[in-house]
Amino acid sequence: MAKPLVVDEIWKDRILEQVAGLQYGQVIITVHDGRIVQIDRTERTRYDNIPQKQSAAEPGKQEKTRAKSKPAEPEKEEKALRAVQ
Repeated sequence: MAKPLVVDEIWKDRILEQVAGLQYGQVIITVHDGRIVQIDRTERTRYDNIPQKQSAAEPGKQEKTRAKSKPAEPEKEEKALRAVQ
């Protein structure tokens, strides 16, 4: 049988502190042997969709733009990777 969970005022305050001001996210409470041992807070930030530069009525322009783009040069990419390493 599981031990009853003991939550004193200190843990209640800690939990409320983590939940306060949280707009999107989660608070995870970890319990071991009927006692709270950890609180994890994961906060997420949501952004509005960025409007497209082209309208949906002009799909042909988008394809032409892709066709004109220059393929990546492997030598430059290799040099950049070596510089990072």
